[in-house]
Amino acid sequence: MPDINSLLERIEAELNSTKDRLKQAQETYLHDYQGRQERLALLETQLAELQAIWKPRLDAFVKRFGDRVEVTPHVTTSGREATFTFRSELANIRLRLSASTDREVRKLILDYNLEIIPVLMAFDSHKEAEWPIEAIDKEEIASWIDDRLVDFVKAYVALHENGYYLKDHMVEDPVALVRFPKFAAGATLDWEGKKIYFISAETQQQFAAEHGIALG
Repeated sequence: MPDINSLLERIEAELNSTKDRLKQAQETYLHDYQGRQERLALLETQLAELQAIWKPRLDAFVKRFGDRVEVTPHVTTSGREATFTFRSELANIRLRLSASTDREVRKLILDYNLEIIPVLMAFDSHKEAEWPIEAIDKEEIASWIDDRLVDFVKAYVALHENGYYLKDHMVEDPVALVRFPKFAAGATLDWEGKKIYFISAETQQQFAAEHGIALG
């Protein structure tokens, strides 16, 4: 019959084996953590360098839209994000561009997300691209950003030419007798309690002359 000492030795062996496995696991976790921290530091360096690529492009983009767009930036240790909210009478338009990484910090991931509410037409709402953080191609990234900004402009223009969105926003110039969206008016005039829209300042002046209205 096995004695008690033999049993205790077996128990101790099992406990020691568990301790060894736990120690190995801790070492693996620590190694993985250190590697992830190193990759995060590399990613932060890459993001800082890439700012020279995307900032002038986004600045030019925002300047072109002027007061029709509001920008909200967001910075974290593992990414950058900018949300562009556009003013439009036709729809709620929000564009989000972001640079982030995966859980293991192996890739740089660029995201393009476009929201247009209500949705009355087809458009590309999402596109994504990725590069290994050790092999980021700055020229490809510059081209990708340029393409996405042009994609947005195409959607923006299409929206403002789309009959479904324009249905409740069409007006008629009483002189030229042409219909056009309100936002395309070249001039307006308040007359007899309502706003009159004109395709140009010339038709506004003709209307004012015909109705004895003094323009300021």
